[in-house]
Amino acid sequence: MSDTPRSAPPPASEPGASDRHRARLLGPAEVRRLAERLGVSPTKKLGQNFVIDPNTIRRIVRAGAVTADDVVVEVGPGLGSLTLGLLDVARRVVAVEIDPTLAAALPETLAEYAPGIAAGEVEFELVHADALRVTELPGPPPTALVANLPYNVAVPVLLHMLERFPSIERTLIMVQAEVADRLAAEPGSRVYGVPSVKARWYADVKRAGSIGRNVFWPAPNVDSGLVRLDRRPTPPGERREAFAAVDAAFAQRRKTLRSALSGWAGSPAAAEEALVAAGIEPSARGETLTVEEFARLAQKRPKAVDR
Repeated sequence: MSDTPRSAPPPASEPGASDRHRARLLGPAEVRRLAERLGVSPTKKLGQNFVIDPNTIRRIVRAGAVTADDVVVEVGPGLGSLTLGLLDVARRVVAVEIDPTLAAALPETLAEYAPGIAAGEVEFELVHADALRVTELPGPPPTALVANLPYNVAVPVLLHMLERFPSIERTLIMVQAEVADRLAAEPGSRVYGVPSVKARWYADVKRAGSIGRNVFWPAPNVDSGLVRLDRRPTPPGERREAFAAVDAAFAQRRKTLRSALSGWAGSPAAAEEALVAAGIEPSARGETLTVEEFARLAQKRPKAVDR
């Protein structure tokens, strides 16, 4: 297909939508019919909850600011609900699916519901793998990550993808509401912690909305939230060193940094010396530090400490 940029088409519900072959989104009946045909029963082990509301799919695509110029990577496409919404807008979608049954069935589903693939107007490629083990993707580098992430692996998958694929400029994920709150929390918040700091190493993070339980099948026991991440320059210093400081600070979050970082620095005195050198009050707690302060602190770690 041509690489000539195309402007993003208006939503399918609007009059005068693009003449390109539009994808048909899955509703409750289609999702259940596909699952029955495949003999699929959503499992808690894989955190599977399939979206059955087309309006929610459109909302996710809009919140992710997906355009016709994007190469989108999707993690956990499942039966293809979100995949179809992405194919209705993006130039190319690469889906990473761990479940062998779902991975095998997805191309056939997309061929039926997204005629734009056969027409050569959009591209789709499937990667059957564990997203946490993916180190490369086929085709052009991805520009966006959009996913309904399984609750049990949401943060590790997010951080792994942001680390491995620096070309990802924008990310929109749907996760458990509690996880969304933690990712978007600001320093000083009671839920600000390891996920909050590490996500900010890569991007500016903000809440992008709330999602109720009734848009899923089966309905989960918790509400969900949308989180938007926009890539920004990483702080100076070595990521592994900074993340080690973050892990140590929050492992004992009620303690002062002088105490919590004693093992990381080699002793309480060494921790205090590093904190002072970084311009951080030793009596402060990890929940008050920005990612830039953790990066600065990591550069002051005593060289003699066994890494």
